[in-house]
Amino acid sequence: MQTDFSRLPDRRGTGSLKWEKYRDKDILPMWVADMDFTSPPPVIEALKEVSSRGLFGYTVPTSLDTEAVVAYMSRRYQWQIQPEWIVWMPGLVPALNTAARAYGADDEAVLTFTPVYPPFLTAPGFQGKRVQKVPLVIDGNRWTIDLEAAAAAVTKSTRMLYLCNPHNPVGRVFDRQELSALYGFCLQNNLLIISDEIHCDLILDENCQHQVTAAWSPEIAARTITLMAPSKTYNIPGLSCSFVIISDAQLRQQFQRASRGMITEINIFGYAGCRAALNEGEEWRQALLQTLRENYRLVYDTFCREMPDLGMLPMEATYLAWLNANPLGLSNPVAHFEEFGIGLSDGTPFGFPGWLRLNFGCPSHQLRLGLERLLAGYRAAKSI
Repeated sequence: MQTDFSRLPDRRGTGSLKWEKYRDKDILPMWVADMDFTSPPPVIEALKEVSSRGLFGYTVPTSLDTEAVVAYMSRRYQWQIQPEWIVWMPGLVPALNTAARAYGADDEAVLTFTPVYPPFLTAPGFQGKRVQKVPLVIDGNRWTIDLEAAAAAVTKSTRMLYLCNPHNPVGRVFDRQELSALYGFCLQNNLLIISDEIHCDLILDENCQHQVTAAWSPEIAARTITLMAPSKTYNIPGLSCSFVIISDAQLRQQFQRASRGMITEINIFGYAGCRAALNEGEEWRQALLQTLRENYRLVYDTFCREMPDLGMLPMEATYLAWLNANPLGLSNPVAHFEEFGIGLSDGTPFGFPGWLRLNFGCPSHQLRLGLERLLAGYRAAKSI
């Protein structure tokens, strides 16, 4: 059984968050980070095997689950971790909230770089912390970190840095020079690093290589909480299974204590899907990357040729394009493009009003249709 990346699965009427938003409307959903491809065959087979047993009780991780994570980190990133470093979680959003709850006192601050995945901006506040937002800046044809602005923003009450690398939504894979400067900044200011690396296996630019934060040095490892999951890479977010890797025993205990009474067990299908994806999903991942790279070239070429003023910059990772609709002068860009049959993510929750995010994790014919509709909306706005 092989995945046909040219086929669009019919997700209507299945309770899909992505598709239910526009139920009974002629609007293509290209918003939430959920790809329109069937999951890897080994994952599907693993879930069938679990289902065949007919037993769905409370489940704890087995040695096979932890061994899959340990082996994957070694194989993909030459990062040697210990099984006891792994804390299983039902998602990255609960992990972000748990980290905010675990470390620091009430009203201390979390520094992060915008635009960014919305839970980075909401999780600290939910747990009694403040958010210090430092905008990324455009240097030439790429987004990068403004450490001068970060230094101006940080205070004695700044406790943590929430880092997203590869970055959602700008698609950067921060290079070693950028990371070296950033980690020096964190050491100088005694910041814990909450490092969301969920897109690390979706590198579009073959000249780029993801650097695991905690593998940088022993000093950085001792202050890093690494958040990872198979959900984005292997398109299994609905299985609600992620893992947090914390080498420092005290930080790990604080994290585990903070999750008590708030985080429930991961379901049996989550563990099975995660294990199958990490152990047997590489062939599928490579085929996916080929598809995403072709889709990215189509998106980028279309914007450069037809809509250059929307400011799409070259991407290095993810399947999420970041676009500036402010030059169009629209009061509600999301609603405007919905009128032309395409649903995009609003940049406001990311910290950048007037910007939009487009998910190109779909078959190419679906993407072409979406781009046609986007272009029609663009031309209409330009003619107003």
